[in-house]
Amino acid sequence: MNKLLYLLSAATVSLTLASCSLDADDITEATTDKFPTTEEDATASLAGVYNNLNQVAATPQESFLYVSMLASDDNLGGGGTNDKLMQAEDLLCNYNQNMTEQFYKDRYQGISRANILIEALPKITSLSDDVRNTDLGEALFLRAFYHYELASMYGNVPLMTSATGKVVKQGDVKTLWGQILQDFYQATQLLPAKRRNDGHVDKYTAEGMLARAWLFYTGMYCNGTELKDLVSTTYNPLTEVDLPDGTKLTKKMVSDLVDDCVNNSGYSLVSDYRNLWAYTNRCTVEDYDYTKGKGLKWVENDQTQASDSNPESMFAIKFNKLASWSTTIGYANGYALHFGMRGGQDYANTFPFGQGWGAGPVAPNLVKEWKADEPNDMRLEASIQDVNKLPAYKKGGWADFVQETDYYEKKISPISAKDGNKYICCFEDLMYGDKGGLSGGYGGNMQLDNIHDLVLLRFADVLLMQSELEENVSGINKVRARAGLAPIASYSLKALQNERRHELAFEGVRWNDIRRWHIAAQALEAQNNQPVYYCGKEAKNTAHNGGYAARYNATAGFFKMPENQISLGSVEQNPGWDNSSEYQGW
Repeated sequence: MNKLLYLLSAATVSLTLASCSLDADDITEATTDKFPTTEEDATASLAGVYNNLNQVAATPQESFLYVSMLASDDNLGGGGTNDKLMQAEDLLCNYNQNMTEQFYKDRYQGISRANILIEALPKITSLSDDVRNTDLGEALFLRAFYHYELASMYGNVPLMTSATGKVVKQGDVKTLWGQILQDFYQATQLLPAKRRNDGHVDKYTAEGMLARAWLFYTGMYCNGTELKDLVSTTYNPLTEVDLPDGTKLTKKMVSDLVDDCVNNSGYSLVSDYRNLWAYTNRCTVEDYDYTKGKGLKWVENDQTQASDSNPESMFAIKFNKLASWSTTIGYANGYALHFGMRGGQDYANTFPFGQGWGAGPVAPNLVKEWKADEPNDMRLEASIQDVNKLPAYKKGGWADFVQETDYYEKKISPISAKDGNKYICCFEDLMYGDKGGLSGGYGGNMQLDNIHDLVLLRFADVLLMQSELEENVSGINKVRARAGLAPIASYSLKALQNERRHELAFEGVRWNDIRRWHIAAQALEAQNNQPVYYCGKEAKNTAHNGGYAARYNATAGFFKMPENQISLGSVEQNPGWDNSSEYQGW
């Protein structure tokens, strides 16, 4: 599980570093003349910056990762009739004035913490150059990542590069993205050329995330910055970007860094794709018909501390046993809970998949298109569970399930286990329960005991980005070989698009992919009239507020700015979020 020591020190940090929600004149209590001033302070401060990953996980339904799954053409909204936020995120509609404000505020808190550390590091004379550069590289990486998610979610958000007590306003979106790319690039230069397995980001993670940010910005904004440019179907990505420090970043520079990651990082593909996902854990694998007797072994079996057991995971949100409803809910994998099977059914009915809120039912159009594009792809069944193949799945989910389909994703889901004749809600209760115990004890707590990692970047993604940047089949064919598929002879954008969709399904990248390729409106329309169930009865997925394409063309996929932030004067509302965007229910 690669539990990080920084989680243990984060509570101390949170008492020292103030929040940054852009909603007060004094948004930082801590100042760099008082904290951090020692190497121990710097370590604690960096822990607080990392801890923002878990802070956002406390309300996953508002996060960019969650939205990026539901808004894409691979998942519907789901949830119950009262879970209107889930459905609104799928339909690109509004649900209340501040529908995702907690994520907005949390990410700016992470940025504020990063800025405090970045400003303080040159003043801490007790630090060696190596330690200072490494801490600075990690802080720049995280500041870039937090800005990247905000800019992907909302578009032109305020850029914060200093710990200031003033309300920061929107600027030029080109400057915002230039700073994101510059921070990632500087991290690649500051971090040592050594793969880390202690949960901290390294040089190669920075190279991979630089490529992801580069591909999104240079594609999404290739035609300009106006709404009409962003929703144009013309795709001719930029090849160089001006950075705020007066230098340029070029496609060749990014490509060279990706080559460095591929050739020198030590990251590699796991031999069997299925071993990446928690359903192959040792407590479950031999009881699940799909995996039984196939010699599969989850890469994170029994890992309760830093380990190099998963050579493919480059950046992940770590979870642990310390989750509590009162203080540290973000230490539990709330994404697993949300994407779990709805309805409170007996675990025997849905084994090995656990219970949850039924977010993100797999869109039937994905299954249909995947079978047409790659009928022999083992990753289809490795990634998607047909509920008709479960022991006794019952449709309807508490009699209120909206947009239910015949399919659930397997990658994020909670995974149950059997102990003799008893079903345990989360395999973690068996795997780790005898090493300190989880919150629910034997039998488990379905809402707190999911603690398997949520991987944000893995090596397969880097290989595919390498092929895309260099327009060759090298990375594509390595990924295909692992899936048991024949190599392709020549590169095409369509082949690359299919490979990314199949390899990285339900990992939060599809949404930005279809936007940057300028195919989003057309792709989203495939969800119309797909077979679904409403409260257990057969129905069709129907258009709302004009339909998927209309809502995308009205917004370019940028979500509503929180009204509270508009009231402060820091941002203006994004296009497409007037009264016509209100979601009234299914």
